[in-house]
Amino acid sequence: MSERTPATFPSNGASGFPTRQVSSESVGNHPDRYKWIALSNTTLGILMVTINQSILLISLPDIFRGIKLQPLAPGNTSYFLWIFMGFLLVTAVLVVSLGRVGDMYGRVRMYNLGFAVFTVFSILLSVTFMTGSGGALWIIIMRVGQGLGGACLFANSSAILTDAFPSNERGKAMGINGVAVVTGSFIGLILGGILAPVEWRLVFLVSVPFGLFGTVWAYLKLKDTGVRQHSTIDSWGNATFAVGLVALLVGIVYGLLPYGGHTMGWTSPFVLSTVFGGVAMLAVFVAIERKAKNPMFHLELFRVRAYAAGVLASFLAAVGRGGVQFMLIIWLQGIWLPQHGYDFARTPLWAGIALVPLTVGFLLSGPISGILADRFGARWIATIGLSGTAVSFVLLELLPTNFDYVEFAAILFFFSVFAGMFFTPNQTAVMNSLPPNQRGAGAGMNASFMNSASVLSIGIFFTIVTLGLASSLPGHLEQGLLAQGVPAAEAVRFSHLPPIGTLFAAFLGYSPIKSELPHHVLASLGPARAAYLTGRSFFPKLIASSFQDGLRLAFDFGAGLAVLAAVASWLRGANYIHEEETLLDEVATGMLEVGEVAAAGVGAGYLPEETT
Repeated sequence: MSERTPATFPSNGASGFPTRQVSSESVGNHPDRYKWIALSNTTLGILMVTINQSILLISLPDIFRGIKLQPLAPGNTSYFLWIFMGFLLVTAVLVVSLGRVGDMYGRVRMYNLGFAVFTVFSILLSVTFMTGSGGALWIIIMRVGQGLGGACLFANSSAILTDAFPSNERGKAMGINGVAVVTGSFIGLILGGILAPVEWRLVFLVSVPFGLFGTVWAYLKLKDTGVRQHSTIDSWGNATFAVGLVALLVGIVYGLLPYGGHTMGWTSPFVLSTVFGGVAMLAVFVAIERKAKNPMFHLELFRVRAYAAGVLASFLAAVGRGGVQFMLIIWLQGIWLPQHGYDFARTPLWAGIALVPLTVGFLLSGPISGILADRFGARWIATIGLSGTAVSFVLLELLPTNFDYVEFAAILFFFSVFAGMFFTPNQTAVMNSLPPNQRGAGAGMNASFMNSASVLSIGIFFTIVTLGLASSLPGHLEQGLLAQGVPAAEAVRFSHLPPIGTLFAAFLGYSPIKSELPHHVLASLGPARAAYLTGRSFFPKLIASSFQDGLRLAFDFGAGLAVLAAVASWLRGANYIHEEETLLDEVATGMLEVGEVAAAGVGAGYLPEETT
């Protein structure tokens, strides 16, 4: 291809973006070998992060025992929330900014930095030396550091893949990358159940070999093949977005904690001020971005229907399903497994094993759906996936608390099949709709919506189930304890413990009766009755019916959000690929030659016959 002055052109008339340059240097080549290097490395990065997330989810009981902290003691519940939620909050806040920085200074550079940062903080987590509240604070701070590394990885991995693969193969690449997300979740659950009882620090140390290898591999092999957007940092945009989103998500986290005489904290002045203050600050962010010369995020992207509909569908789907894994683990660890003969100490491992069907379906449907999306577009496949998700929620709602596992596993399998049908095509469509010089920021905004939705979903699911517990659980607890000879004063006191504490106890897989009823009260009941009260059947049976009431409301909520997400997915319209639309415009006007279109990595099968 001969050297010539780069041509400039508008994107497609619909988005209002600044013009971009296309030259022999920026268009580049996508050798077959390199695209698989990019896919394997980004898949390893996502696998490492998702293993870390789910391994923590299943290992929390052993972590708290390891640092000698009672998570349900007054004042300690916030530690429980922040150890898990802090990572999600940091990634939600930073992915847009770090994606934008990747657009400006190189996506591979930021991605490689993410690998290194994540690894360093994994090492620091594994050498936690403090106990009690000091140990919890150390873990929370180090998890925030991991979140910074995770944000670099999330913000740039999809953009690197989109740069490396031609548009007619991106669905396949996103499908394989999506398999890493689900596989990591499954591996983490099993590893957590195996490693945490042996030594809780191993749940953090296990990420280190992956991180060291991935950091070196990314540094040596990955190349920046995308278009860079030379610009300046939008300081005010970054600051208002970060402050607003942090305030909003912090308010959601603290809304889960009891306040005064209330079951939860949604009436707390602190919660109300952070939530509404966060929303107001995000409104200021939007106003700043509309006028900024070099905005952190081009709001005009939302004028592209394929992008806006895809992001909205992702957000609604994530709100609807983000808290599901928590609810299923509570159901298994706190109720079903103990009633089927499993000691509380063994329930984390077996809960992970019981959730295997939630992975298998995605492993099958994710890559296949991506390949089909490359050929037929995302609209039909993603919308069917979301519709099937809504049906799966209804089927879960119809199960009794003490279900037959075969039925439970079958529903989880189909739930994950439909999830794969949505996730991969939608992710492909979102990335295809972005201009090459905005892929980092655009992917970051999508990830920010999804991670924020996960925090919001956890808050909503816990709120719904807790309110369901609050309506009937106190009476059940009081009557059950009185029937076993517990003095009336102690039975009444125990029954008025915060329902969220009961829910967290079920999530952590143990009965709070042993820790909350005084030792002398249990001793006065006799060994046999005390053993029954603190054993694996009494507490699960007491909370089962109250938990089921709240769980059904939560599943109704999930089904409703899946339906709304399906509508948003359908509204995305026909298949739209940004650079193909703009490059074809240039071919039609003589500004670009067909050979240069091929060099840009555009699928040759997309060009009409008369053009080729």
